[in-house]
Amino acid sequence: MTDVHVAPARLLVADDNKVNRLLLTRNLELQGHTVACAENGRVALELLRRERFDLVLLDMEMPELDGFAVLEEMKRDLALRDTPVIVTSSLEGLDHVVRCIELGAEDYLGKPVNPVLLRARLSASLEKKRLRDQQKELLRRFAAPEVAADLEQSGFALGGRRVHATVMFTDIRDFTPLAEAQPPEETIELLNNWYALMFDAISDEGGIVTLMVGDGLMAVFGAPVPLPGHEERAVRAAREMMALVALFNQERAAAGKAPIRIGIGIASGEMIAGYAGTKARATYTCIGDTVNLAARIEAHTKVAGHGILVDGATRAALGDRFAAEPIGPVSFKGIAAAVPVFALGAAPG
Repeated sequence: MTDVHVAPARLLVADDNKVNRLLLTRNLELQGHTVACAENGRVALELLRRERFDLVLLDMEMPELDGFAVLEEMKRDLALRDTPVIVTSSLEGLDHVVRCIELGAEDYLGKPVNPVLLRARLSASLEKKRLRDQQKELLRRFAAPEVAADLEQSGFALGGRRVHATVMFTDIRDFTPLAEAQPPEETIELLNNWYALMFDAISDEGGIVTLMVGDGLMAVFGAPVPLPGHEERAVRAAREMMALVALFNQERAAAGKAPIRIGIGIASGEMIAGYAGTKARATYTCIGDTVNLAARIEAHTKVAGHGILVDGATRAALGDRFAAEPIGPVSFKGIAAAVPVFALGAAPG
């Protein structure tokens, strides 16, 4: 028989029978695992909430808090619900097995536990956990923290909900001739540096980048997590972006490279925010008239000759905290009525 390899892990054995605990612990330690024990469900939950475990071996019939109650608590706890559980129980009957699986148990082994079967089930459960951990890490790496948290808490579902938020669009002006005048490697380096600066300014104010296309990006302030004062936060981010580009241009000038200029358009209002695409490939995004308006306003920065333009809703929310120059109602393609647009200056000093 081929030996099943089990990577060393930190395990929790919850069983009120001392002999069962000792024998199971010895078996698991011989396989190379680190094992902690709990004599009832209450102690098991205390340990789970205090320390990190890769897997739980859980008895069903225990005093104070039985195994079913432990599974229910783990299912409700966001920090524990992905911890795999293998039930080890002398309870017979398909209904007990079904209930454990419905409550989130990974597997069900009857007592006395067969050591060869246990080793195989451990290997399979720990491998599933490793893959889930990898997925979470990829999600944290390639999605905004707020989106990752929303997915972990609410789960993935295509569709959206109405939110009141602020949307920002920005891009590098005259990027095409700039890219054509330099090697591709320099263009990629420029974009990576620019994105790093923009992401930092946006995330510092609670915004998330939802779209990156070439030299442009879209960010939202106020979704998926509500953000008080999202209009002001977006404007503060925009001013910081302008300040960072000015510093970046000083470095480019010292290296004998041409400066870059950016335009930023901001609009606030109702929109639909959620996951769009297919089950195989989806992205978090926002759609609606407010989003379209922000894109149009950003494009208008090239015509108006101003770096930061905002709509009337954003301007109204700012009060007298920021100086704004009205540049008159502007007619945009696809928008019926002319829109009040205001130009904001860069941050002072």
